[in-house]
This record gives sequence, structure tokens and C-alpha cells, in this order.
Amino acid sequence: MSIYGIISDVHGNLQALTAVLGELDRAGVDKVLCLGDLVGYNGDSDECVELIRSRGIEAIAGNHDLIALGQLGFDRCSAKPSFALRRTRKQLDEGSRRFLAQLPATRTYEATVALIHGGVDDVCEYLVSPQQIAANAARLRERLPDVRLCFFGHTHTPKLFEVQGERVMARTPAAPIELEARDRLYFINPGSVDAARRPIKLAEYLVFDSARWIVSFRRVGYDHETSERIARAKGLRMGRADVVLHRVRRWLSVT
Repeated sequence: MSIYGIISDVHGNLQALTAVLGELDRAGVDKVLCLGDLVGYNGDSDECVELIRSRGIEAIAGNHDLIALGQLGFDRCSAKPSFALRRTRKQLDEGSRRFLAQLPATRTYEATVALIHGGVDDVCEYLVSPQQIAANAARLRERLPDVRLCFFGHTHTPKLFEVQGERVMARTPAAPIELEARDRLYFINPGSVDAARRPIKLAEYLVFDSARWIVSFRRVGYDHETSERIARAKGLRMGRADVVLHRVRRWLSVT
């Protein structure tokens, strides 16, 4: 039994990652787990990979990690992430590539806890509806019948779903929440460390006490201005000409 820090969707935001890890250190967690998307969108992807590697944080692969390695294409990305990922793919150093290449698609802990990034079978799937949660719960039960808690990322939104049979109930994320029904299956999203695409610049994360089965959704501020300045300096933000070019390409692809 341990106290875990759960993070997801770092997206190369070193300032946000550093702020979250500082809070987790002060909280005295035993282990930090990452649900993927270490890289992409912001300008410190190599630095984030190295920090996660050096801290011994156990991670899984997200879609941005796979795209950066060339294992997935850009077809399911919107304009701004796609633009940044094309440059991330070129800028990543070999050490980061090696680390990302060995990340598994899922991990399990204490027999009852699983980590995924998107869907159980699709790393790019956004789990947002009760119907999607129910379908993924059925897949998870087939593969890992002992799992009672599945942490997922990708949507950048804190969520807690409780699954009883085929019924899915959405609960309000808060701190703390006791997962009292051990016979049920929970799908929980801690939100995203990176807040560059949100109006409120707070990095999100979660603390999970596996002895008491209590989760606490948390947020912390970080130096967003520095993160944006680095991203712009490394050419990861679209200018007006880039936006026009993207629209032209998209128009040509459907005509």
C-alpha cells in the first residue's frame, strides 16, 4: 500500500511539471506515476523527459509521445498541437527518444490499479461520455478482471466515473473523495499538468492513498509566461502565416 502522485499530459511544460513535483514532494508521496504525453506542444520536452527519468517516475506512452517518435501520424491532431508536434519530432534528442520508445501502453499496481492514456484499446480516444466509459470498462474487465481503479488522461479534464455493472455515474472531482465501493470499477482522470491551452493557468494532478482508497484532486500555479516564451522561441507556436497555410491545406484536402 502506498501514497501515489498521479500526473498526466505534461506536454513539455517544465515550469508546470516542476511546480507539481514540488507539491508532491511536500505531500510526502511514495511514488509518482505519469499517464503519458510527456512531450509535445511546449518547448521543454527533452528537459521534462530527463526530469521524469531522473526522478524514477514510472510512465506510460501517450499519443503525443508516439507521434513524436513517428509511430503515429498527425491525422487525429488539431492544428496547434500538430504544428508543435512536427517541430517536437525534429527537436527531440536521442536520449528522450530512447526513453519514450521503451514506455509501455499500460501499467498495473497492487493488482487492482491500472494506468492508460486514452482508451483501453485506442491511445487517441477521448473518454468523455458515460457510454465510452461503459465500453472501456467492459474491455478492461476482460483483460484485467482484478482491476478496480483505472487512471486515464488525454482529455485534460479532471473526471471521476463510478461503474456498477453497465451503469456509469459521474461524480464531482474534489479533495478528498473516498472510493468506498470496492466492488465497483472507477475511471479517474487527474487533469493535465500543462495548462497552456486553458484560460486558468493552474497545473492539475492527483494524490491517491491506496491503503484508504482516497483520491484528492489538486491544482497549483506555475510560471506560465516563461513556458510560453520558451515555446515561442523554439518555434512551437503558430503565427498568422502558419494559420493561413493550415487552412489552405485543409481546404485542399476536402475539395
